[in-house]
Amino acid sequence: MARYEDVHPVDPQRRIITRTVERLREGALIAYPTSSGYALGCAMENVEGRDRMRRIRHLRDDHHFTLLCRDFAQLGSVVDVSNAVFRAVKAATPGPYTFILRATPEVPRRLSHPKKHTVGVRITDDALAQALLAELGEPLLTTTLIMPGAEDPMTEGWVVKDELDHLVDIVLDTGECGVDPTTVVDLSTGTAEVLRHGAGDASPFETD
Repeated sequence: MARYEDVHPVDPQRRIITRTVERLREGALIAYPTSSGYALGCAMENVEGRDRMRRIRHLRDDHHFTLLCRDFAQLGSVVDVSNAVFRAVKAATPGPYTFILRATPEVPRRLSHPKKHTVGVRITDDALAQALLAELGEPLLTTTLIMPGAEDPMTEGWVVKDELDHLVDIVLDTGECGVDPTTVVDLSTGTAEVLRHGAGDASPFETD
């Protein structure tokens, strides 16, 4: 059964963050709320955690996983960012966007797209995510928790606990959660392509 943790939405309890990150380092898969719905997350080196995410969501091999980053310094260590792309990303960050960019050698090849060698990246100002990333000290491998056949992410912690009780190890619940997934923008070629319309305004990345 998954451990269910009630977390303060503004000031996450230190003991819960420490305990959760300890479990992440041991190979746990967590479900946690964000401003863009619930997400699944595990440590970057957790191969089994990535595979569990694939099984839960019925993901294809070419699915773009996302590396949730604490700040631009961390983001710059996992993706190649030109000056023009940096300006575009910075103007929309932190916010409800996921950007697809070329992965650096720091990213294990199994986490990037098998042909394009790209990966998703995101920076959020969610208090819970920022607390987890600060304690973890590296990006969190993550994917929006959209179940097979559904169009929208899960948004309620007790529902996540009920439906995924034996599929994840920890469910964090702040009582607050966004309802729309992130807007996904592919910037890997230098030209923006909106792959998914979501909570973020896509117009700055669309051309007539």
